[in-house]
Amino acid sequence: MKKQLLFLAATLWAVSLQAADDPTVTVVFNGAAATVTIPADLTNLVSCSSGTSSHVKLLQASSTSNEITYVLSGNSTDGEFYMEGSYKATIRLNGLTLTNPKGPAVNIQNGKRIKLNVLETNTLTDGANDTYNGCFHCKGHTEVTGKGTLNIVGNAKHGFYSKEYITFKNATLNITAAQKDGIHCKEFFYLEKGTINISGAKDDGIQVELDDEATKTGATKDHEDENSGNFYMEDGKLTIANYSGKAVKADGAISFSGGTQNFDKTDIQENAASGISSILTDDLTGEETLYDLQGRQLPKNATLPKGIYLIKNGKKAKKVLIR
Repeated sequence: MKKQLLFLAATLWAVSLQAADDPTVTVVFNGAAATVTIPADLTNLVSCSSGTSSHVKLLQASSTSNEITYVLSGNSTDGEFYMEGSYKATIRLNGLTLTNPKGPAVNIQNGKRIKLNVLETNTLTDGANDTYNGCFHCKGHTEVTGKGTLNIVGNAKHGFYSKEYITFKNATLNITAAQKDGIHCKEFFYLEKGTINISGAKDDGIQVELDDEATKTGATKDHEDENSGNFYMEDGKLTIANYSGKAVKADGAISFSGGTQNFDKTDIQENAASGISSILTDDLTGEETLYDLQGRQLPKNATLPKGIYLIKNGKKAKKVLIR
């Protein structure tokens, strides 16, 4: 009888220890509670300060040099996953439905590489809070992988935010609302393959910023240590609709080398940091007056090589990149 009681008591622990050969921290949300399971050999590297609360707070020790995987599942209408650390990690979404009425649904305060592995169908919804930038908020650089679906409803700021670059290598991402940009990141954005659907952004569909003008690199080989503000789409499917700003805005260049783009590709803005918008020669009506950067007026209907020009239409003048 005593052994049975001890066994029952052990099962009631929300934060439990599993076998030392299991490298994964699991978090299962269930309404107002969450069960966090930490392997025995990780207890000196990962700590949970939230107890049984559905607002999960995990701290990854700075001494760790091992990549830790966090598997999130279950559902809660008043919960959050918060993880703080200083070494790369994997976040695996495995059938998670999570709403945080007062902040981000997923808040990764880790400035290293975060692999977001999307499995099954997952939905994240946020609420008003000024201390974060996205329903999915990541302090580091985010690599999206997996064959599942992630739905995001951004009620406060950006839908999907990464303070550094984003690479999208698979999965399906559906952003159905965002008070600011659907996706916002710094350094660069690279869509290798997969499906992204953005609708209802009250600013840009996707915006890519330079992290720091002083450390601007331009494009680099394999994007190693790149801080270009560039947008790259190599393959996959990108749909952007019902937005208020630009479909795609980048502080650097915008490149479509493959895949399917379901939006107006003229509604983009390259070199946004310099205030230079991008247009096609086909967009010129012939009514504009064009000047080169030396202020020399160019003949109407002239064949123009790609470059930066001054364009005047009536009393309005602006600098543009003609592609």
